[in-house]
Amino acid sequence: MPYGSRLAAMMARRLGRECVYTPSARLALYLALRRWCRPGARLLMSPVTDDVILFVVLAAGLRPVAAPVSVRDGNIDPAAVPESVWRTVDAVLTTNLYGIPDRVEQLSCRCEELGIPLFEDAAHAMGTHVAGRPIGTFGTAAAFSLSKHAGGKAGGFLAFESARTRRELESLRDDLLVPGRLGDDLATTLRPLARSAVRGSHLVSPVWRTMQRLGLLERDGYRMDLHAPLLAACALRTPSLTAYEPWMRVDLHGFRNRHGLLVQAPLALRMARLDDSLARRRAGVRLLSDTPWASPALRDRTAHEGALPLFRVPLLVHDRDVLLDRLVRHGIVTGYVFDPPLDDYAGGEFVDPSPDPSAARWFASHVLPADPLSAHSVVTALTRARATEAAVPDLPAVTSHDAGTPSHRSPNGQ
Repeated sequence: MPYGSRLAAMMARRLGRECVYTPSARLALYLALRRWCRPGARLLMSPVTDDVILFVVLAAGLRPVAAPVSVRDGNIDPAAVPESVWRTVDAVLTTNLYGIPDRVEQLSCRCEELGIPLFEDAAHAMGTHVAGRPIGTFGTAAAFSLSKHAGGKAGGFLAFESARTRRELESLRDDLLVPGRLGDDLATTLRPLARSAVRGSHLVSPVWRTMQRLGLLERDGYRMDLHAPLLAACALRTPSLTAYEPWMRVDLHGFRNRHGLLVQAPLALRMARLDDSLARRRAGVRLLSDTPWASPALRDRTAHEGALPLFRVPLLVHDRDVLLDRLVRHGIVTGYVFDPPLDDYAGGEFVDPSPDPSAARWFASHVLPADPLSAHSVVTALTRARATEAAVPDLPAVTSHDAGTPSHRSPNGQ
């Protein structure tokens, strides 16, 4: 029986698509990029996403191209991508940031016109639908995470359309897996339970502060250290998962570990209870969408479509960094702040810059990602801190005349 077949079947029933189980969403995305893109291909993507995703793209031997984004939600704005950029990209990657869906219908149509694949990063969007279809069914392939909505701290899926590629993807996955160890499986299984115990004992703030002081956090800030000289040297070895492992393993050291039943069985239970978790998230989203800090994109969707089961709720505030520190005092560690945008973080050596970075910079510096499962506590803490909402600026639109044609460059920027 193929590895993870029970979990893959559960996900396939939810999506109506073929699914392959992986130890993590980042490995699932790597599989997709290796399967459908040639080395050196140019990938259009939002610069407001996890830095791990950048390193997945680089490890696959691709050149990231930062797209202009909507200032309302941080996702790609297809209409703002200059024609000169569309003519040079070989594939597109969505983000579905915090669970707010990308403009997948527009992106799907454009990719079909250009004859290029659309990949969906659906890690934040499990349970989200657009026009009656689940996110993860619009593109060539989609990567999902069980460490987000299901709270498993491990596990992922690659969803794809054609059953003919299943064996090929399973074989590629199996070649990339490293043997699991009982100790690693036990730690993976106990990690969610330990986190729940800390939350229940109201020790989140002292534990977090202690980890900061002891240097136990792998990111000193919102982004991990780039280590640019080492990163540039790795480009000579792409595609290579092993070369980029020091960056790809951050926050999830077992991202390519082969999980045994000790991990898979609890994940199956979490999958079976997923709809209950999604319902609780919708309730939290409804509460947070009524606050003055809610982003316009969130308010509009909640008013017209009902609450989405978001992984995080994008609140737009002034003095975001100060407020995040205040939330820690209340036992709330939000995480998932993607600031600065990837093209500012990595520079032109590793990323083709956006033709207009202003929206990404503004959104990344003002968004406070709130956990909808802690909605009441977040509202209480922000109210006590007298948080003020940040009004979305009216930024000028980008046209094809605003940016020159980017040059074709290899993944190491040469």
